[in-house]
Amino acid sequence: MELTNLKPFLQEAWKKARFTKWTAVQEKAMPLVLEGKDLIVESPTGTGKTLAYILPLLEKIQEDNKNVQVVILAPTRELAMQIHQVIQTFTLGTNILSISLIGGADMNRQLEKLKKHPQLVVGTPNRIKELIQAKKLKMHEVKTIVVDEADQIFQMKLLEMVQDIVKTTLKDRRILFFSATISAKAEQIGKEMMNQPEIIRVSPKDLPESAVDHIYFVCDRRDKVDVLRRIVKMNKGKLMAFVQDVNEIEELAAKLKFKGIAAGILQGSAWKTEREAMMKKFRDGSLQLLLTTDLGARGLDIENVTHVIHFDFPEQKDQYIHRSGRTGRMGRKGTVISIITQRQEAAISKMGKELGISIEKKTLHMGQVVEEKPTFERKKKPLKR
Repeated sequence: MELTNLKPFLQEAWKKARFTKWTAVQEKAMPLVLEGKDLIVESPTGTGKTLAYILPLLEKIQEDNKNVQVVILAPTRELAMQIHQVIQTFTLGTNILSISLIGGADMNRQLEKLKKHPQLVVGTPNRIKELIQAKKLKMHEVKTIVVDEADQIFQMKLLEMVQDIVKTTLKDRRILFFSATISAKAEQIGKEMMNQPEIIRVSPKDLPESAVDHIYFVCDRRDKVDVLRRIVKMNKGKLMAFVQDVNEIEELAAKLKFKGIAAGILQGSAWKTEREAMMKKFRDGSLQLLLTTDLGARGLDIENVTHVIHFDFPEQKDQYIHRSGRTGRMGRKGTVISIITQRQEAAISKMGKELGISIEKKTLHMGQVVEEKPTFERKKKPLKR
């Protein structure tokens, strides 16, 4: 697909964003979105999925039609807001209006936004459904429903809400599922909701060579906090550390503080304002280290994360994929570090073999990362999905 086939405002916004070429998922999905197909798309984190559906949908938006034409559903408030920001960037200077409708935000302000007749709505399933039931959000002109991070929506048990929302639209609408991973169950339910959907899977061979290094350090469990402290001291970038148990995250932050390391905490249960304040500090660089759980980090898209640290090694392959995908986005460099005990070396070896990546053993000495003989050697390549 050629850039020149898109409307001038989209071409201009693309050039301003300094993108040079389509990613694999954009090349495969955009023509089918323009054709009006139902789609199930699986593509790794950071490969440009959002623009893969936003650009063709904006191309087809009828500016003179002041009804809602597109509804985009996201599992978390943060992801919904990020998608909305991308839409605003690409519609600057046009008559296309988009709004975000998320849980936890002031309902009256959202009702005022709806009165301005947006053509695109981005939101969380609970708030979208609530406004439909209140007859404040009219769905009769909606031609497309996008379910972003469909697998996460399924895992968070929000799929029933999505199905209820779809039922409020007319039969000629189409549905698009986009996700970093698509489970067999989510794919099956998607097919039941859709009309002869096309399936797109972006495989590792479709991606550029990975610029992400995967390494691990071995230590006693009691020394893991100090290893994390030393990693932070050695690096100047943005670091995200994943903790398995939400009940241990505050204790870890306190231990790091005692050792002179300021760490922010991102929990799924935090108030919206607390999360926004924490994310602002992390994004602008005033906070270097962010501690989070898998639930707390759902739906986050943060630019220029330099390091992902598995403070607690993930139990499942998908956990490793989703966490690690926070760094090295769109071909950028990044480092994924696992801090493990000696008993976990077999597990990390198995993980590397299953994902087809090289996870190299390192050690820390005099403030430097020193080579260790790797537990196993494999050619570095993108994570398998």
